[in-house]
Amino acid sequence: MVINTNISALNAATQLSQNSMNLSASLARLSSGSKIVNPSDDSAGLAVSMKMGAQIARVTAAQSNVSNAISFNQTQDGYLSQVNTALTRMSELTVSAQDVTKTTSDRALYNQEFQTLQAYVSDVASKTFNGVSLFADKSGQAVDLSVTSDSDGAVFTNKGVDLSSASYAAATTATAANGAAVAGTNSAIDSIANAKIALTNVSAAINKLASDRANIGSNEEALGYYNAQLSSLSNNLAAAKSQITDVDVATESTNYAKQNILVQSGTAMLAQANSMPQSVLRLLS
Repeated sequence: MVINTNISALNAATQLSQNSMNLSASLARLSSGSKIVNPSDDSAGLAVSMKMGAQIARVTAAQSNVSNAISFNQTQDGYLSQVNTALTRMSELTVSAQDVTKTTSDRALYNQEFQTLQAYVSDVASKTFNGVSLFADKSGQAVDLSVTSDSDGAVFTNKGVDLSSASYAAATTATAANGAAVAGTNSAIDSIANAKIALTNVSAAINKLASDRANIGSNEEALGYYNAQLSSLSNNLAAAKSQITDVDVATESTNYAKQNILVQSGTAMLAQANSMPQSVLRLLS
């Protein structure tokens, strides 16, 4: 039996220190909700989870882009729905103006409404969405948007609609006898002959509008698929990241209780080990 070196106390102190560290780590995991509080807890898992976290952020950004593109298309279709109503009424007026029982004054009234609707259709072509032209760019061309569709920067080409195209222009611009557009003037239905020309042009515009709205519908459908795909990817990545980083509270609570008991018992045993040298006094008494 020795006094200077208490091996039992040293061993008990070492074990108590280790258990205290384990208890602190368990407490940190429970309080943070994460299995990886320090890089040393799981260095490989930390690296993988960081990459997954970055990809989840990119997926979220791509989802936002796709959702905005869907809103863009919905706004386009909202305007085109009203244009359809206007063109339908214009086609009705062109037929009414061809009624042989109508006088020139009657046709003048039809023509007034007809040209008001023409102005409306022309005005829609200049509308914007958050500063981005809905129907044409500065050069008058249809706007094809490159929409980011995944976390790696791949894009979906959102086909644009050009309300300044020939089909629409013919319905809102006067036509000369040779078929050429007359700049700066609107087509009129002030005579039966002009009403027949206007009917042909408006019918062509309605056909073009039907094609454009179908194109917008296909854009929305495709973007909807991309949005669902991104949502699924984000959920799966979050689940995978959770397996690496999120603490299982039930399991960790059990571990915390275990470490807490070990610390308390270790403290008691260290106190006992420290008192063992006192037994030497009995030998000296």
